[in-house]
Amino acid sequence: MAAASDQLAPPSTALLLMEGRAIPELAAFVAAYPLLASAPRGDGHPVLVLPGLITSDRSTGPLRSYLAGQGYAAHGWDLGRNYGLLPGFERRMIERVEMLNDQSGQKISLVGWSLGGIYARQLAKAMPDRIRRVVTLGSPFNGSPRATNAWRLYEFTSGHKVDDRDSHMGGAISAPPPVPTTAIYSRTDGICAWQCCVEVEGALAENIEVKGSHCGMGHNPSVVYAVADRLAQPEGSFTRFDRSGWRGLFYPEPVKHH
Repeated sequence: MAAASDQLAPPSTALLLMEGRAIPELAAFVAAYPLLASAPRGDGHPVLVLPGLITSDRSTGPLRSYLAGQGYAAHGWDLGRNYGLLPGFERRMIERVEMLNDQSGQKISLVGWSLGGIYARQLAKAMPDRIRRVVTLGSPFNGSPRATNAWRLYEFTSGHKVDDRDSHMGGAISAPPPVPTTAIYSRTDGICAWQCCVEVEGALAENIEVKGSHCGMGHNPSVVYAVADRLAQPEGSFTRFDRSGWRGLFYPEPVKHH
C-alpha cells in the first residue's frame, strides 16, 4: 500500500466541491452535543490541539470546548495562523509542549488536524518523554506530499518545498511516533488522498475511519466522539477502538496498512 500511495493523485474535483459538508457537520455537532457527552470522560490531563493549514485556534474552538467539558485541560497552540513551518515555529511548538508539561506535571496528549497532525507526530518523535498519545485528523503523513489539493498553498505560505518535509523536527514523517497513535481519516476527504492519512498498523498504532469531509474533521460528531474515546485511555495503556454494537453504524472497518 505504501508504494501505491506514492503514486496517488489529489482527491477529485467532485470530492473537493463536497467539502461544503463541513457546514452541516457543524450543525450536526451542535445537535449531537448531548449524546457526545456520553463519551468516556477524561482525567484532567492536558490536551494540545493543533490547527490545519492557514487556520488558527479559532477553527479548533468547538473541539477544545467539548474536550474541556469532558474533563480535559484543552489548549490551543497559541501561535496564530498556521502558515507552515515559518522561522522559529518548531522551537515555539516545542516550548509550548514543555510549558504545558512543566506546569501540569503530566504528559501532554496531542490532537492535530491535517497539517497540525503532522506537527503532532513530529513533536511526539522529538520529545516522547513529554507526550502521552497522538490523534491525527485527516493528516497526510504517508505517500506523496502532492497527493493533496493544498500542497501548492503550503509551499506559497511557508516558503518550504513539500519534498523537504522530512528535513524538519522528528525526521521522516511517515515513521510512526513511539507513543500510542490514532489516525482518523475519511475516504471522502476532498483535500487529502485518504490513503496518505492511514497509519502503519502496529503495537501502538491504529486507524479509525469516519464518514465526512476534511474541513469538518474538527467538529464531525463521529470524529469528536472517537477523539474523546481515545484520549480517555489511561496513561501508558493502548487498546484498539471498539467498533462493536452501535459504533459499527458510524465507523466502517478501517483499512489495514502494514
